[in-house]
Amino acid sequence: MFFVGLTLRTDFRIFSSAFLIKMIVVPSRMGRINKRALLARLQQIGVASRADLAKSLGLSQPTSGKIVDQLLELGVIEEFEVPMWKAGATPAPVRRLGRPGRMLRLQQTAPRFLGVQLGVTETRLKMLPLGANGEDQWTVSVPTPSSAAEWQDELRRVAPQFRGQSLWGVLISVPGIVDEKEAKVIFSPNLHWTEQTSLPALVGKIWRVPVVLAQEERVLALGHQALVPGIRDFLLVDFGEGVGGAVVVAGKLFLHPLPMSGELGHTPVVGNQRSCGCGSVGCVETLISTRGLLQSFADATGAARPSWPELSAHVAAAGVVPWLAGTLDATAGVIAGALNVMGLRQVVITGSFSDLPPAVAGHLSAAIRRGALWARFGEVGVEFAPRRRTAGLVAVGLDRLVVPMAETERDQETLLHASAGRDGGAGGLI
Repeated sequence: MFFVGLTLRTDFRIFSSAFLIKMIVVPSRMGRINKRALLARLQQIGVASRADLAKSLGLSQPTSGKIVDQLLELGVIEEFEVPMWKAGATPAPVRRLGRPGRMLRLQQTAPRFLGVQLGVTETRLKMLPLGANGEDQWTVSVPTPSSAAEWQDELRRVAPQFRGQSLWGVLISVPGIVDEKEAKVIFSPNLHWTEQTSLPALVGKIWRVPVVLAQEERVLALGHQALVPGIRDFLLVDFGEGVGGAVVVAGKLFLHPLPMSGELGHTPVVGNQRSCGCGSVGCVETLISTRGLLQSFADATGAARPSWPELSAHVAAAGVVPWLAGTLDATAGVIAGALNVMGLRQVVITGSFSDLPPAVAGHLSAAIRRGALWARFGEVGVEFAPRRRTAGLVAVGLDRLVVPMAETERDQETLLHASAGRDGGAGGLI
């Protein structure tokens, strides 16, 4: 039994540091929590020594060493020697006495997961080692058809490219409202056929391994958090074929009893008469998605079937013209409203804005800061970042397949994680 004093806001429950929260954690459960903390730390920093891991997680070296040995035996992490190099233009090994330095990292030798991005127009696939990091680089892309049977046929057609691998699971990033516990798509405005089928059963007929569904914006938020040290509280908003968001608070994804959160794209904009795939009229997604922006560009210029590069070139030459400024201001209002409700001061924007001139990002950032209440008291951070979906899928695989936990254990992990962050730790536990 142990006691933790902390300040935490999760699921709108407030715990004051003036009170002590008493919890009972059995050793096996504590071991799983510590394993998860160690894996999350390695995914974030990439490489670490045994001593550095123990120190950063607040664990004793014997406890940390036992966890490391177990994960090495399972093939989840790997240990490798680090050569010493001479200074100079051409590195050369330096002979030294004693044992060479040995470091730890997530296993990179053999891919363990098949990552799948189910997009509105394309489905992308890639084999993923546990040590996957960096920006998305998919190896196979197929069209996303209009039915479950046709999608299965497309996957079956490219499946031979992924044979011969010892897979631990298939991880699928899915748009729409997704019940991850039940592995079910509840509502998908742009891919309604996914609502009528069991994607895990369909994919499981091709690859006979566990299949995990994860909502796409949540995957992006996990990937960003995994690869950006120190970021613990932020709203991620992704722009592309649709618009969606995810919230991370105290280093953990914000969870709600209903699987419906982050649907920023379906916030109505006054005066917008465009119909949306969700069945409503006026959603901001119909203005700021790639399809919506191209439609507005065509309406304003008379261009027939304009392309995304043509839109980018037009903005580079003409600047942020009135129709675009209005769309950006409406979008900024939605984002600022979400920041105000959640009490956040950091937003991470991914997706299609990276293809447009910097003036677009500048206008959107300024408009967000004008609407965010925190800007009256301090700095509101607006960061434009690459999509890190593959890293997010690996984080999902580690969480759901490698070291899974029951919901009651996750509650305790959340409390401990928040306490570590409050005390200046890096996500460590005990």
